[in-house]
Amino acid sequence: MDEFDLENPLTSLEEHQADTIPALFAAESDHMPCENYFRSFKTRDFDISVRREIISLILQAQFSSNFDPFITYLAINYLDRFISGQGMPKGKPWILRLVAMSCLSLAAKMKKTEFSLTDFQREEGFIFDTQTIQRMELLILGALKWRMRSITPFSFICYFLSLFKIKEPPLIHDLKTRATEIIFKAQNEIKLLEFKPSIVAAAAVLSASHEFFPLQFPCFKKEISSCVYVNKENLFDCCRMMQDIVIDGYESVFDMVSSSDTPVNVLDQYYSSSESEKTGSSISIATPTIKTAERDIKRRKLSDFCNDNAFQLSQIQQC
Repeated sequence: MDEFDLENPLTSLEEHQADTIPALFAAESDHMPCENYFRSFKTRDFDISVRREIISLILQAQFSSNFDPFITYLAINYLDRFISGQGMPKGKPWILRLVAMSCLSLAAKMKKTEFSLTDFQREEGFIFDTQTIQRMELLILGALKWRMRSITPFSFICYFLSLFKIKEPPLIHDLKTRATEIIFKAQNEIKLLEFKPSIVAAAAVLSASHEFFPLQFPCFKKEISSCVYVNKENLFDCCRMMQDIVIDGYESVFDMVSSSDTPVNVLDQYYSSSESEKTGSSISIATPTIKTAERDIKRRKLSDFCNDNAFQLSQIQQC
């Protein structure tokens, strides 16, 4: 089996083939959590803290083993699809660690990356035998219907960037890198799970283009929102949800993971900042007047991001 590439889930080729694009959009819903997954969090049928704890365990493994972040992303994709289809047994705290290990193990196998279950268990003081781990992997695979070559937002970045017709490779590379960072940051936001991967990718590409090319942004926005594969209303709804993620996430997620904070603390900080904005609390590390003013300016600028009338912003740069 070839190493799985999240950008090209249907092929091992480096370049997207023209006939794979319709297939990607047609199949992406098969690689999402069940439709009622996000709704179950809203109705409290499922405790969101369980998902958060398992993600923290996965991030701990990435931090200690210096994993490729794409492995972590794929593992969390498996996690959400597993929980939405299978649910989580109650009254067994150790099951969370077993699920985290099994999702990571499957993702590492798909990326042909060595993952030492023994080392991971030794650090945390939990020891599961090989048969137990394999049984959990089979349970997860059953919930995934053995669809391990997940179609994720990364599968659509190159397609949406191609709509911009930018000729300079360095600019394309920078846009792709920034959109990728935004997608990594956004994965922890439970509300974005109600959107298709292509919509998340389109919103991330728009976020990146807004930062890099503010004058050309209305043209870019028009290109993506008029795409035959994109639901314009869903796109703008996703953009609104992603706006706060972009504002709070101007630092690269790679810098966050490599900082002195552990992944658990990084995740806690992310949720705390999100919750404090919703509740209006004043939890912050440093909020001088200048910093607050900068955030307000960024927020006002990004409001154009979701405003359909923003096409009129640039009279200088014509589409």
